[in-house]
Amino acid sequence: MADGQEKKRRQRALDYHEFPRPGKLEIRATKPMANGRDLARAYSPGVAEACLEIKADPSTAERYTARGNLVAVVSNGTAVLGLGNIGGLASKPVMEGKAVLFKKFANIDCFDIELDEADPERVADIVCALEPTFGAINLEDIKAPDCFIVEELCRQRMNIPVFHDDQHGTAIVVGAAAYNALHVVDKKFSEIKVVSTGGGAAGIACLNMLLSLGVKRENVWLCDIDGLVYEGRESEMTPQKAAFAQGTSPATLDDVIDGADLFLGLSGPGVLKPEHVAKMATKPVVFALANPTPEIMPDEVRSVAPDAIIATGRSDFPNQVNNVLCFPFIFRGALDVGASEINEAMKVACVEGIAELARATTSAEAAAAYKGEQLTFGADYLIPKPFDPRLMGVVATAVARAAMETGVAKRPVDCLEKYKDNLDASVFKSAMIMRPVFAAASTAERRIVFAEGEDERVLRAANAMLEETTDKPILIGRPEVIERRLDRAGLSIKPGHDFDLVNPENDPRYRDYWNTYHNLMSRQGVTPDLAKAIMRTNTTAIGAIMVQREEADSLICGTFGQFQWHMNYVTQILGTQELQPVGALSLMILEDGPLFIADTHVHPEPTPEQIAETAISAARHVARFGVTPQIALCSYSQFGNLNCDTGRRTRAAMEILDSSPRDFIYEGEMHIDAALDEELRARSLPCSRLKGAANVLVFANTDAASGVRNILKMKGNGLEVGPILMGMGNRAHIVTPSITARGLLNMSAIAGTPVSVYG
Repeated sequence: MADGQEKKRRQRALDYHEFPRPGKLEIRATKPMANGRDLARAYSPGVAEACLEIKADPSTAERYTARGNLVAVVSNGTAVLGLGNIGGLASKPVMEGKAVLFKKFANIDCFDIELDEADPERVADIVCALEPTFGAINLEDIKAPDCFIVEELCRQRMNIPVFHDDQHGTAIVVGAAAYNALHVVDKKFSEIKVVSTGGGAAGIACLNMLLSLGVKRENVWLCDIDGLVYEGRESEMTPQKAAFAQGTSPATLDDVIDGADLFLGLSGPGVLKPEHVAKMATKPVVFALANPTPEIMPDEVRSVAPDAIIATGRSDFPNQVNNVLCFPFIFRGALDVGASEINEAMKVACVEGIAELARATTSAEAAAAYKGEQLTFGADYLIPKPFDPRLMGVVATAVARAAMETGVAKRPVDCLEKYKDNLDASVFKSAMIMRPVFAAASTAERRIVFAEGEDERVLRAANAMLEETTDKPILIGRPEVIERRLDRAGLSIKPGHDFDLVNPENDPRYRDYWNTYHNLMSRQGVTPDLAKAIMRTNTTAIGAIMVQREEADSLICGTFGQFQWHMNYVTQILGTQELQPVGALSLMILEDGPLFIADTHVHPEPTPEQIAETAISAARHVARFGVTPQIALCSYSQFGNLNCDTGRRTRAAMEILDSSPRDFIYEGEMHIDAALDEELRARSLPCSRLKGAANVLVFANTDAASGVRNILKMKGNGLEVGPILMGMGNRAHIVTPSITARGLLNMSAIAGTPVSVYG
């Protein structure tokens, strides 16, 4: 059975690499190539202009070519993962994978280059000759001591960063894990004893990093396959090992482990025994990083030292030391400031950035990617997870700052805060377009009540609100449930201190709430007993009553349940002659820019008056995002060519809009493709008021609007902000069950903007 499972696992891995097309990479053009004009600019004769500019000023290569965002992943395949010396060709899947990680985590383009060359000096010659092509070099899977030779020669001769990730990437992540492990056990680098096994490239780099962080050289004991590295030893020695020689006589790991505070293993399985751990200091830190089988298994460590802090290189145990936490972001920062090298200060900055992020509150995105794992800083969470999207902004900015401070940045950025914002915006797709909304929300402190306060997404959104806005969250939910889920999510916010809490089962305002609801609904069939029951069980109604009583400024509900069900209570309680739901507007953030869709939820078959009102309200809301609205009224008919129902209603809506001056551009009725393609639209209506693509699509039924919204979200990789409930004066918004914690944060910013009635 086990053999069969292993065979299936192997075949799935091979299929992943083979289908739907071989390999994991492709090259895509970033400029149009649709006609002769494009060809003349991309190649002859237009390309000559870029060539001449670069010849006159080599620094302009970063302006006119991809070099400034291009890294070479170079290997000769002499030390690949746990596979050993398999050669350059067999190493290609690994190098392609490394290139994919660069792209995924830091949006850095890569070429993988596999060399059929074993001589380290010739490898260095080849790499140095690549400098005109690349902005940086990532050396990968080159055996020790050859890797030291290659890197040193390249660093001496090249004016771009050269980084051997097996050495320095591992060292940086180990440094961050050690930094936080010592924080947990309350020890200092300058006071600890370190015992290490394995004198290869990664092991030596890790020890050098620990020295940079404050460990004293005389407190480091290095062992390898021949035992302790001591002065005068001849077998299996290199200059890098000799720098850590201790004493003048042979010794074993068992001889030197006594009283060690930190064990650092980069050697092989079973090297460290439980009896060795028993000899270590109290609260020992054990980094057993051999892969796939560590020097000692975590349960063996805990059998003799229950208070030990443990890290491995495996993903199935806590505290996985994974280079992906480092290399994409250190290269991102180095490339963005045009660094000539990656120096020690930049590495230490990377260590500190990674360590600091682990001590912060876990991001909602990381929690979603690692469901079921406890992501609270402590013994089992020393370093962030690779899919924590904050790594880009925090680590790359720290690296860029260090490069600038040490004088190796050829293109320093003017404002590091703005640089970090731009990095965050590249990761959080909504960040850039939401900036005007967050800026407006920061002008006042509004009280936002969340109906589903027990939902983990709401808890994370509330935590983020406190970190990023001036608004005050109010949560409706049972205190014991909320406290338990806060603890499980690793969130430190507390009810009564950081946010207000309404307990539907026992709140002192309960009588006031059901009386208020009964007074509003007594002539609509709601008895006192029914009002009492609703105010005990219906959190949407409770939140709406709070807004109605001015105990909150805005309500957010809808993380579960049906939109119309929530809207029923919102309209009952908060609706007035002036405030009625006009439509639901969804912002879809797409690769080529924002697109707003309405009405996605409120009016299944809107009247012409409702379509017109939706367009007017959408224009006002779109302007909140700093976007100039260009509105297309969409239907099955195009400019009167069909006498269908949607066409008739949309034409009538156009007449209503035309009856008064408007401060926004609109056009209709038309098909979606005509709305988004000016050339196609011109074939039917050359005199169209719209110029370019529409950025707001208003539909004549919710089926069409909701369908387009969902297709863009599920198949178009679109990120939704909304739906925004228009017409309620920003007093309530009803989200959908698919919303994320960041989506709720975005909605809280929209709700947190002090506004008059938005139509």
